Amino acid sequence: MSTQHDEMDLSADDREGQIADYLIVHPDFFERHPDALAAIDIPHPTADAVSLIERQVRTLREQASSYRGQLEDLVAVARENDALARRLHRLTLALIETHSFDEVLNTLQDELREQFKADAVEMKLFASDQLEAHAHEPGPALFRDFLKRSRPNCGQLDKDKLEYLFGPQAGETGSAALIPLTAPPLAGVLAIGSRDPDRFHQGKSVDFLQRLAEVVSAKLQSASSPGV
Repeated sequence: MSTQHDEMDLSADDREGQIADYLIVHPDFFERHPDALAAIDIPHPTADAVSLIERQVRTLREQASSYRGQLEDLVAVARENDALARRLHRLTLALIETHSFDEVLNTLQDELREQFKADAVEMKLFASDQLEAHAHEPGPALFRDFLKRSRPNCGQLDKDKLEYLFGPQAGETGSAALIPLTAPPLAGVLAIGSRDPDRFHQGKSVDFLQRLAEVVSAKLQSASSPGV
């Protein structure tokens, strides 16, 4: 109790003296506590002039702040990717348990809605020869070029594609991710729709969608015929 009382009775000058004495005895303090040094603002003796050291310190602080922000962004992306990988793993395990095209579609709809917050999930399949240039079936004709590129695509779809894929939900679909499916002799499109027009934008990474395309295509090849 007396020690606390004595500390309260110390004047500001006395406390500053104690701090100065401590720093003299422990010259490595700021090496062990660099954050404390970075937080200290040391004014120049002249009000209008700024020393080179002050400029260097200010620059280093700004760089440190920028690096911390970049590191936080990288950590956030890493966590998001890790969560995405876990959800894809769960989806893959669920698909392994399916045996028919209907079960594949139902599993995709359930998992993508629940785990990936999709507002709509549709899968359209057709015979590969319907993709030939002479074929005029409306569905395959809409996605012929897309399936030839064999790469997922994100963005806002035109009216014909929206209506073909999502039917009554077309008007509520602001953006969509299209995933090409290849399961000879079949080909098709897995469409994931969102009411948010910015959810699936053209600059969005498609690495996860590409892996999903590979998993679903492989499963479709082993599933029983849907009778198309």
